[in-house]
Amino acid sequence: MSRRYEDLSGPELGERLNADSIVLLPIGAVEQHGPHLPLSVDHVIAHEMATAVIDRCGEELDVWQLPTLAVSKSNEHAWSPGTLVLSADTLMRVLLDIARSVASTGVDRFVILNGHGGNTTHFGTALREIRLETGMKTFLMHPSLPPAYGGVSTEEELGMGIHGGRNETSVFMHLRPELVDLAKAERKVPEAIAENTHVKFGGSTSFGWLSNDFDADGYIGDPTGASAEEGKALFEGAVDTLCEAMAEVKTFDFGR
Repeated sequence: MSRRYEDLSGPELGERLNADSIVLLPIGAVEQHGPHLPLSVDHVIAHEMATAVIDRCGEELDVWQLPTLAVSKSNEHAWSPGTLVLSADTLMRVLLDIARSVASTGVDRFVILNGHGGNTTHFGTALREIRLETGMKTFLMHPSLPPAYGGVSTEEELGMGIHGGRNETSVFMHLRPELVDLAKAERKVPEAIAENTHVKFGGSTSFGWLSNDFDADGYIGDPTGASAEEGKALFEGAVDTLCEAMAEVKTFDFGR
């Protein structure tokens, strides 16, 4: 049986969804990822990861998958023609509109699966706004926590494989190998920043940046060693972690 929200009829939706259900919204982006990857990377990863989570634990935990939102806040890549960008205000309004619609079904748990690191801080704000507006419990998950926000990348990338780097390229090679041109990949790691104690990706002091601040090609990391085999292991490990997290979402109630 499909656990895609849009596959239900109106009457079925009323019968199948209730306060114990979880609704999952995958969100990606359409943005440049350098010359070796297509614009679709983030929304493909978000969609495929959400689908795999639904297949793995959707029935057990009563999780329903919303259609993937492919375009989001990609203004750090707006310098690159073809990147599609929603303003922060527009994206917040979209999220609130979707959340209001979901809340009308009686669902009590709303999860965003974010495939684009540039959305992360904005979505933290959105969780509180949606909770205040709808009363739903709100959660933010990532296929992997972005290195710019405390996640990890490879040792060779000095913790800065944040966009089009080895891990992201490997996962995409696993999902869409025909769309990757590794012959065009180079090492693009801002070595000097890694020497900082505080002002760096994942450091205690954040900084504003655009992806072409570091290199004209607009990707940050070293994808040259990427492989589909490594991507498969990363993808499957992420699905395991997300299902573990979803089980906690199912019972979460502010420690009461």
